[in-house]
Amino acid sequence: MVIECLPYGEFIGRYDRPETLFYLDPPYYGCETDYGKAMFERADFERLAAQLEGVQGRFIMSLNDRPAVRSIFSAFEIEAVETFYTIARDTSARGRVGEVLIKGGRGLGAESVCYKTMCPRL
Repeated sequence: MVIECLPYGEFIGRYDRPETLFYLDPPYYGCETDYGKAMFERADFERLAAQLEGVQGRFIMSLNDRPAVRSIFSAFEIEAVETFYTIARDTSARGRVGEVLIKGGRGLGAESVCYKTMCPRL
């Protein structure tokens, strides 16, 4: 496992190999400035989707479930999931929410990617 602090495009370019599995957790759509101004902007979702179309490896990404997210990442497998927010600054934002897991890529073993919580043998 490698952990680095790089712009996402540079990171993906540096480590993309057929055996790579990326876990991507960008800011939620509509919350792009939550981590600071100019860190991630709305147009980065389109740039990220374009870059992911060409990866050699595989990826899993989690985002909030919004029509724009589904549209931008429509080239990939999208699975709706429900989660529970407990630490939102705004207490009215806490509770059950919809997110999406977006999966794709061409990497080795593409058909065998599974989540630890869904695979009792792990």
